[in-house]
Amino acid sequence: MRVVLVGPCGAGKSTIAAELARRGIEAIVVGQEHSIVRDLWRRPEPDLLVYLDASLETVRERRGHDWPEWLYRLEQERLAEARAHADLVLDTGLLTVDDVVVRILSVLTERASRKKSDEGPRA
Repeated sequence: MRVVLVGPCGAGKSTIAAELARRGIEAIVVGQEHSIVRDLWRRPEPDLLVYLDASLETVRERRGHDWPEWLYRLEQERLAEARAHADLVLDTGLLTVDDVVVRILSVLTERASRKKSDEGPRA
């Protein structure tokens, strides 16, 4: 299954993608926050769209205390459609990397199990 990660700068998209890849999961970071193409996140055809959220305070802790609020707000506007369509929204300021990865893996496992049961027994 293909996991697409979106979120503001400093939300941990690259970190989470690396952790998922380490576990054999295809994880793609889409720079939706940098694009005026509202549905850029759809292009990799995600099986699971994950919005990694982070408050301005969290972003400033990670990126520097002078991170501009106007830029954060602009990114939020560019991410609005992706957030609205996300299968999972996780606040990386409140969760550890392991917490985020476990939640994503749990949803993937649940979906794979549901898909298997939908296919039914094979003759």
